[in-house]
Amino acid sequence: MTASDAIAITHALNAVLRTDRGRLMAALISRLRDFQLAEDALQEACMSAMSHWGRAGLPASPQGWLLRVALRKAIDRLRRTARDTRNTADLAQLAEDEAAEMDPALIPDDRLRLIFTCCHPAIDAKSRVALTLRTVAGLTTPEIARAFLDNDTTMGQRLSRAKAKIAAARIPFAVPGPEEWPERLQSVLAVVYLIFNAGYTVGPTQDRDLCAEAIWLARLIDRLRPDQAETEGCLALLLITHARAAARSDAGGTVALADQDRALWDHAAMAEGLALIDRAMARRSAGPYQIKAAIAACHAMDPAPDWPQIAALYARLRQFEPTPVIALNHAIAVAEAGAPEPALAAIDALAQVLDGYQPYHAARAELLARLGLAADAAHAYDRAISMAASEADAAFLARRRDR
Repeated sequence: MTASDAIAITHALNAVLRTDRGRLMAALISRLRDFQLAEDALQEACMSAMSHWGRAGLPASPQGWLLRVALRKAIDRLRRTARDTRNTADLAQLAEDEAAEMDPALIPDDRLRLIFTCCHPAIDAKSRVALTLRTVAGLTTPEIARAFLDNDTTMGQRLSRAKAKIAAARIPFAVPGPEEWPERLQSVLAVVYLIFNAGYTVGPTQDRDLCAEAIWLARLIDRLRPDQAETEGCLALLLITHARAAARSDAGGTVALADQDRALWDHAAMAEGLALIDRAMARRSAGPYQIKAAIAACHAMDPAPDWPQIAALYARLRQFEPTPVIALNHAIAVAEAGAPEPALAAIDALAQVLDGYQPYHAARAELLARLGLAADAAHAYDRAISMAASEADAAFLARRRDR
């Protein structure tokens, strides 16, 4: 195989994995009931593809070829290990699946089951994010580690523990029933939102754009289980927020929403997000992600945000999520709607619980400055700048402080 052939095969394999790795993993896990075995088998199948496809050319069904070979590799492993408890009938069924012709159109799409398994509440929040990115979205362990400022070994151990937890706790590979659906869907959407926020914080300079990965996951969930108001709300929120990405910073750092050049916004994404939130709200089944999307829509109103409406929406959101961060955002909206004194009092009441939260100090600094308390404002800005997540945010706050 020539170097150019190897490059072509690598590109072809990467293209298949980018679009279908999650579907292949779901198909393998549904049969093998073992995350690590499925991942190892697929990895071995990919290594075999590099040599086999180089000799015989790309198969008519690359996805089917990979699934069949991965099953064969898994069966070989199971037969070699004495600790596996599968009976003969189980192995016979796996062998029958392996021998079948794998038409991609006939491979069941079990990714929704996979997503709900990765996002099970029994797994800690950070591990849910990591496992979803690794298993469903196909990011490598080093890519996930860099996105969350961990080293590769630590992230690898986190993923291993999450897989072991699924096995030990016998977490079912299943979509929850109607009685569990609302709570479990919120757990899934929380993972998608955390992935998006991680991308929003670090920006697109990483190996993979986590904002784009989160939008892809939200679209996948919406496609696999359509007509869910909260999924539509979550996707709308991500699209409306991401539509402003190109205008969010310039050579001087972060640009405030009010100062952004709206010509740089992705107006197609914005329009799609606004249509989605309208569709979700029309279902008359209010939930936190729909409210957050409505808030994002109000922020994007022309010529200026509708702050009284934003304040009212945050008051409603606090009924779903009575957290200090939502209380902070509600207070900011109250201030912007024309009541800075009571807003500052509400923010000061959060001092103990939010002292380690950078946006708290930035918001408090802005309100102190508006109320003419310059020395206190400068001190609060210094604290916020010291905790800024990026140089762009630090530069933005420094300009505000110096003003």
